Amino acid sequence: MERLKIEATKSTPAVDLNPHTHNHYIGGESYPENSQEFYNHLTNWVKKYMEVVPENQEIVFNFEMIYFNSSSSKALLDFFYLLDDFAVDGEKNIVLNWIYITENEAAEEYGTEFSEDVKHLKFNLITKDE
Repeated sequence: MERLKIEATKSTPAVDLNPHTHNHYIGGESYPENSQEFYNHLTNWVKKYMEVVPENQEIVFNFEMIYFNSSSSKALLDFFYLLDDFAVDGEKNIVLNWIYITENEAAEEYGTEFSEDVKHLKFNLITKDE
């Protein structure tokens, strides 16, 4: 399976989905013209990846979102629901790290809300200094 790497643009986050290390990164700003289209590309990759990932392999998704609009928020939540579905009954060992700058209260609030919406992921809120 091929690695999915997308450079950040003014309105889309950087993406690095690596099927070899099982460590994935999405970060930056997200306010594309069509959020669903952008995130559907990632969702399709994840669905294929989950078919081939070794059993009991820890899978880590690091999200470091600086800013995102409401349509990106919905797309992110749908993405988290997808991951949560794969983690049901321990089917996949998925860790989601929501990384935010300590002073970014909005990012902290969103991370807290997202963590309450998923039930099976290991969801970590991680602060970092600017």
